Amino acid sequence: MADLPLGTAARAKEPTGIPAQQGVAIAAASVWDARAAAILLVEDDSGDALLVEELLADSELDSSFTWCKSLAEARRYLQSCRTPVCVLLDLHLPDVHGLDAVRQLVESAPDAAIVVTTGLAEAETGLSAVAHGAQDYLVKGRIDPEALGRAVRYALQRKQAERSASAMRTSQLIAQENARLERALLPIPLLSDDSFGVAARYEAGRAHGLLSGDFYDVIQTADGAVHAVIGDVSGHGAAEAALGVCLRVAWRTAVLTGVTQLEKIGLLEQILVAERSDPHVFATVTALVFPPGRDRVRIARAGHPGLLMRRGTDVSWVEPPAGMALGLLPGAGRWTVSELDLFPDSELVLFTDGLFEGRTGPQSRLGEEGLLAMARRHGALPPRAFVDALVAEATESASPYGGLADDVAVLHLGWRADS
Repeated sequence: MADLPLGTAARAKEPTGIPAQQGVAIAAASVWDARAAAILLVEDDSGDALLVEELLADSELDSSFTWCKSLAEARRYLQSCRTPVCVLLDLHLPDVHGLDAVRQLVESAPDAAIVVTTGLAEAETGLSAVAHGAQDYLVKGRIDPEALGRAVRYALQRKQAERSASAMRTSQLIAQENARLERALLPIPLLSDDSFGVAARYEAGRAHGLLSGDFYDVIQTADGAVHAVIGDVSGHGAAEAALGVCLRVAWRTAVLTGVTQLEKIGLLEQILVAERSDPHVFATVTALVFPPGRDRVRIARAGHPGLLMRRGTDVSWVEPPAGMALGLLPGAGRWTVSELDLFPDSELVLFTDGLFEGRTGPQSRLGEEGLLAMARRHGALPPRAFVDALVAEATESASPYGGLADDVAVLHLGWRADS
């Protein structure tokens, strides 16, 4: 159905070739300009339609005008409209009657502003129409150009206010859910005393701005050993974040129940395969155990990046033996536990690949070597400042190219020398 300029009494023809999409595309402005909006009259009486068109022509509105004789025609028109729309809706149509017309229009075009036109004896029906989703109503026979123009403008702004309020409520709900998710993804280390130091940082990537599938946890068991894990679920989104939470909780449960290190890795893969929504989703994991003797650490890796060892101001890259990532070939993974000697001042830094995969040039990334060089520049910093400096410099180096595209989790671990 084509738009008709005001002053044209010809009836619009039925639309053809309209894309099969629902709703109305709405302008992004905070306040809609009624002059930019389209006006759609849904009315089967040609005399009433001509009267409304003449009233609009005499009003201060300069909007495009379209006339449909049934709700079905109106819905087809609204499917293709790309501008804000104010619908002048008669409640007595050939294919729908009464408040059902309002309900159906609200369902099929939730972004359209609706002004119901009623007879003199139907004023109460007009109020009911507003209660069912219309923005205003007008009584036929009492409409003049000024009242009609005002009703259209007000209806459009009320609809915009409703949409803004709805968006705000949605944003608040999302923020609340993100806070819950953050508490699950970023746990407080469960340590029995202050003999072990932990500094952690999680930074959401620019691509999504919310926490995703990276996770970590630290627990000290009754025998004094400290268990730590860091992992990264592939992909970005709520499903990956939920899976990350699931894996972290499963790992913590396995630690508290005395499951061995390799059994934990196998258990995480079983849970990943059972819970993932896409068979292509996988996860990388590094799990550590610091025995209470403080002279070594046991490491199991499943496709995860290496780690940094700090000793005084010296920083080196450590690449323990690794098996394949979880979920790539379920049941075929073979992982090992290796031991790394620790000196009294040794500290380990674990991270997800988002820390070194940010772009530093059109065809280059920071990479593992770049991360090691960066870490060595900050080798004299204490744990918290060291972690913050790594994230800050990695972010700054990637900022000319949009910033870090992936999530970043960093975990700084070590026995305190003075404890």
